[in-house]
Amino acid sequence: MKIDDIDAFVATVRCQSISLAAEALQLTQSAITRRVQNFEEELGIELLDRTTKPPRPNPMGKIVYEQCRVVLREVDELRDIVGSDGAPAGTFRLGMIQTIGDVVLLDALTELKATYPDLSTQVSTGWGTQLVSKVANGELDAAAALFPATKVLPDNVIGRTLGRVELVVVAAKGTMTKRSYKLRDCHDVGWILSPDGCGFRAVLQRALSEQGLSYKISLESFGADLQLGLVAAGLGLGLMPLPQVERSQHYDHLDIVAISDFKPILDVWLVQSRLPTPLQQAVDFFSKSVANAFAEKAPLVSLVPKARRQKSA
Repeated sequence: MKIDDIDAFVATVRCQSISLAAEALQLTQSAITRRVQNFEEELGIELLDRTTKPPRPNPMGKIVYEQCRVVLREVDELRDIVGSDGAPAGTFRLGMIQTIGDVVLLDALTELKATYPDLSTQVSTGWGTQLVSKVANGELDAAAALFPATKVLPDNVIGRTLGRVELVVVAAKGTMTKRSYKLRDCHDVGWILSPDGCGFRAVLQRALSEQGLSYKISLESFGADLQLGLVAAGLGLGLMPLPQVERSQHYDHLDIVAISDFKPILDVWLVQSRLPTPLQQAVDFFSKSVANAFAEKAPLVSLVPKARRQKSA
C-alpha cells in the first residue's frame, strides 16, 4: 500500500473532484484515477460511488477517508522527526482568521511557548484569502482559516484539513419560533454580517444566489461578539460558527434557527508553503493544537437551542 495512493484518494474525496485533486497534487487526472484504483485494489473494495458525477465516497469510503487522514498526518509527523535537527527557534509568523483565534489562540500560544521556549510567535489576523496570499508570498510561515472542502490553493502552497465547523443562523431569542425556516423566509429580517471579504458572507451570498434570491444587510460590523450582541438586540440575523455562538456572552439571548435549505459546513485548514521550513515542528505543533480544539467540539451539535436540549434530556 503506497502513501501516494492514499494521498490521491484523500485529495479526491476532499476536493470532490478528480480534476481539482489533480491540480492540488500537481498530477494528471489519469494519474489520480490510477492511484485511487490501485488503493482500492490493495484494500479489495470499492471506495467511490462512480454512478455519480463527480464520484463520491460510498459508506465504506467515508470511513476509510477519515482513517487515511490520520495516516497521512502520522506520516508527516514521522518525516518531521527524522528530518529535524533540533527544536525550532527564531520567529514563527502565524496567521489566522479571528474565528479560529477566538477558539484556540490562547491555549495554542501558551503550549507553543512552553514546548519551544526559544520560539517567538508573531500572530496576524485577516480574511482567509488574505492569509493564504501572505503564505504564498512568504510573509507568513503558516495560517489557519475556514474554507470549503473544495478550496484550491496557489501552486506554491499546501494545505491540510484539521476539522469541520458548522455555521449556524442565529436570531434574538423568541423572535423566530417556527421549527424550521427556508432562506427566503429570512429576507425581511435582514442580516448582520462582516464587510465584503468575509468567507461566511460569501457562503451565504452564494447560497442565496443559487436560489435566485437577494439578501438585505441590516448592519455591517467587524467582531463576532459585537455582531452576536446586535443579533441578540433584535437588529437582524447572524451567521456564525457554532462553537463561537456557544462560547459567546450573548448565548442565552440567542436562538439557533434551523434553515432547511441552508446547512453550511466549512473545513478548518492549515496552509503553509511547499518549500521546506526549519519551523516545521512549530507548524505541526500548532496544527495539532487546532485539530484537538475543534475535535473537542465534535460531533456537530444539534440545531436545537441549548435550553431545549437540556429540557428534553
